[in-house]
Order: sequence, then structure tokens, then C-alpha cells
Amino acid sequence: MSRSPLISMHGIVKRFGGVTALENVDLEAYAGEVLAIVGDNGAGKSTLIKILTGVYQPTEGSIKLDGAEFKMANHSDAIAAGIDAVYQNLAIADHLTPPENLFLGAELTKSFLGFPVLDNARMRQEAERVLSERLGVKLKSMDVLTESLSGGQRQAVAIARAVYHTGLRVLVMDEPTAALGPQETARTLKLIKTLREQGLAIILISHSLDDVFDVSDRIQVMRRGQRVGTVDTKDTDNAEVLGMIVGASAAA
Repeated sequence: MSRSPLISMHGIVKRFGGVTALENVDLEAYAGEVLAIVGDNGAGKSTLIKILTGVYQPTEGSIKLDGAEFKMANHSDAIAAGIDAVYQNLAIADHLTPPENLFLGAELTKSFLGFPVLDNARMRQEAERVLSERLGVKLKSMDVLTESLSGGQRQAVAIARAVYHTGLRVLVMDEPTAALGPQETARTLKLIKTLREQGLAIILISHSLDDVFDVSDRIQVMRRGQRVGTVDTKDTDNAEVLGMIVGASAAA
């Protein structure tokens, strides 16, 4: 792990009218690690990652990327800087094929009789390549509708879309194993480990402490809009983390 965080957040405050959703929250994520963020519903996890990915603007506080101050006006700025997210609902189109989902809004074209047309063959090849090389996943067919894929395969397509751009450096994963069976969960956790090995900073939001302890390097606990502690996964256990979540421990 690098000594300096790839991305960090300092003193983040977020208010929605008179409601304070985040109060003076810090976060540090390193290249080649999985940082898990845990906490009960309403702890501030989703608000924090939406600020990290440019969806929300902080009321106060700052973000640094590679040690330099970094400001985002929107999610597109985050993507341009190599920061993206895969959310629980995946935001993929079931009526499209995996390659069509991978290139949705950024379709590859070729010239035919002087006119641009979709280069379906190249998009299929690129989709196969990124799924295989980056994620170790091979689908039986690239021509089926995404709705026919298993939950884990759909997850792989969503991740592949995020990692296709070679500049991706920070990937936020929001409840990636929710509603998956044991086998699909195991495959998804393997995908997370594969991406970590490729040097990405992975930020994992999960209610499953079993998953968190399986793949994470550090665990950040949120409660009532504040960071109440960050611990090395290897140095803690389920009981300690649960205690921090519910407020039975004042670990820092």
C-alpha cells in the first residue's frame, strides 16, 4: 500500500437545509486496497460517497487527489479524474446486450460509404476483452439480453463498464452483493479482489460484515453522520465493528 492516500476527504460537512447529514468526516483511500464503509441506515454512507463521486457538493471540507486539492462540479468531473461508482441498482439496461450496455452513450463507430455506423463487431470484441482481461469473466454469449444473465454476471457487466476506461483509479461499490445468492456473492467478491490486485482503490459500502471481512483491508465505521473509527481489518473482529456501529465502543 502506498504511504500517501490516492484520494482523501477532509472535514466534510453536508447540510440539506436544516439537516446535517455529515459532520466533519474524513476518509483516506489508498491504491491497491479495499476500504469498507459500514454503518446503519442513515449513518451518512451514501451521502459521503455521492460527494466523493461528484454527485453532491460538500457544504464544507475538501477533497485531495494525489495530494492536490480536487474540486468536482458534477459526476462527469469525477469520471474524468478516474473516479466512478457501481450502485446497487446497477443502472444497466436489461433490454440491451452486454456490449451495448458497456458502450451505452459512448458507442464505437466506423465509416461506411462515408457515413458513421455502429461498429458492433469491435464493441463485442472489446466487451469480451475487458470482461476477460480485467475481471476474469467469460460469458457464454455476448448477444443475449442482459436481463437473461445471472445477478453476478450483471454485476460483472456493470463493473466492466466502469473499468473499461483505462484511467479508472477509484471505484466505489455500493452494496454489490445485495440480493445475490452465495455462489454469485463469492464471484462478485472475487471480482473485487481482482480489481484490488490491479492497483485500484476500492471503496466498498456493505451491510454484510462477512463480505467486509472477506475482502477489505480497512474498515471505516460511520454513525449519525460522523466517522467514529477506522480499523485495520486484520486487527479487529465482527464484535468490535458491531460495537462501533451501534455506539458501544469509542474506538478511533
